[in-house]
Amino acid sequence: MKIDLPYGKEDRISVTMDEDVSVSFLEANDVEIGDEDANIKAAIESPINSKSFKAFLSDAGKVLVIVNDATRPTPTQKILGFIFDDLKETDYNFIIATGAHRGPSEEEYAQIFGSFYDQVKERIIVHDARKSEDMVFLGNSSNGTPMHVNKAGVEADKIIIISSVEPHYFAGYTGGRKSFLPGIAGYETIEANHKLALAPEARALALDGNPVHEDMVDAIKTVKQEIFSIMTVLDKHHRVYATCCGHINDSFHAAIDQANEVFAAPLDKKADIVVSVVKFPQDIDLYQAQKGIDNAKLALKEDGIMILVAKCRCGIGGKAFADLLGASNTPQGALDTIEKGYVLGYHKAAKMAEIGLWAQMWAVTDVEPDVISRLFITPYGDLQTALDAALKEKGKDADLLFLMDGGLTVPMVD
Repeated sequence: MKIDLPYGKEDRISVTMDEDVSVSFLEANDVEIGDEDANIKAAIESPINSKSFKAFLSDAGKVLVIVNDATRPTPTQKILGFIFDDLKETDYNFIIATGAHRGPSEEEYAQIFGSFYDQVKERIIVHDARKSEDMVFLGNSSNGTPMHVNKAGVEADKIIIISSVEPHYFAGYTGGRKSFLPGIAGYETIEANHKLALAPEARALALDGNPVHEDMVDAIKTVKQEIFSIMTVLDKHHRVYATCCGHINDSFHAAIDQANEVFAAPLDKKADIVVSVVKFPQDIDLYQAQKGIDNAKLALKEDGIMILVAKCRCGIGGKAFADLLGASNTPQGALDTIEKGYVLGYHKAAKMAEIGLWAQMWAVTDVEPDVISRLFITPYGDLQTALDAALKEKGKDADLLFLMDGGLTVPMVD
C-alpha cells in the first residue's frame, strides 16, 4: 500500500506499508461547497447585528483593515475582491496582525494580498509587538492583563477585520477577538494573555471557562471604534465554506458551528502510532507546526509514538520555547522551570513537555537534527524510516493513524 502525503507548498512524501498493517486516515470532514463568491457577497450585504458595509463606510474617516499574517490560510485576497472598490474611496490603511510573529517576507505579502499588493503596499503597517513606542495603554482586563494595543488601532475612526475561524489549541478558535489580542497587541499584553494558556481549560474548541478567550474578549471591550468583521470558514482544501460578517463577537460565534462541521473529526478509537501532517502555510516553522502535535495527542494512546510531518521551512520559529526545552534534561524539568516564572513562548514548551511525559514525539522536518533533537523530538530524515522504526517498536498489530491536516483537524474520540 502506497501513501502519498503533502510536504510544504508543493512537495510530496510517499511511503509504502505492508497490507497487513492496520492503517486509517482522519481528516477534516467533507462539506458541501456552494458558490464561494455568492457566499461571501451575501454575507457582506446581510451582516449580523450591523449596518451594511456601504453604510458602515459612508461616514468613514480613517479606516484600518486588520488582516492575518502568512501563517493563516485566511483568503484575504478573495475578500478584498468584494470590498476594495468601496474601501479605496476612504482614507484606509492595512495592518498585518502579526501578534509576536515576525513581519512578512515579499513572498508572503503576495500570499496575503495577491493581485492587490501593488495597489496597497504603501498603505501597509506591519505590527511589531516589541515597539513600545507604537503602543497605547487602554487599561487592564478582568484577569489583570495590561491592554497595550498598536496606536494605529486607536487612531482609526473605523476598523475592518478580515480573518478565518478554525480550531486553536489554546484559544479555542482563531478569528474575531484574536485579531486584536494577540494580533495588534503589545508584547507585554501577549505575554500576560498567553500565560493563561497553561490552564487546562485553555484547549481546542473550548470557549466557556477558557481564560485565554475571556481575556481576548475583554480586550475587545476596550475598543471604542465601530468594527465591521468578516469571518470566513474554509474547508480542508481552503475553499470558502461559510462567511459571517458584521458585529465582531456575533459574526465570530456564528462561524463556530460551521468550523466544527469542518474540523471536529469523529474517531472510533485512539491509535498506537499517529502521523500528524501539517500543511502549508501552518508548516512555516516548528512554533506553528506544534499545533499538529497538540491536536494529534487527542488521537494517541498512552506510550504511543507521534510522528510530525511538517516542512518547517523557516526553522524553529520561537526562540524562548526552544531555549527552555533545550536547557531541560527532561520534560518534567521544563515544566518545573515554567512553574518558577513565565516567559512568552513557554506555553508552547509546556504543551510539548506535557506530551513528552506520556508519549514519544518524532518528526520529519527540514529543521537541523541536532536542533530539533534538543526539544524532546527524535528527528528522522524520511518518513519511511520513521514508520518502519515505529512499527518495529510497536509491532505489526499496532494501529496506525494518519492525521491528514494535523494543524487544524481536532480528533473527537467517541
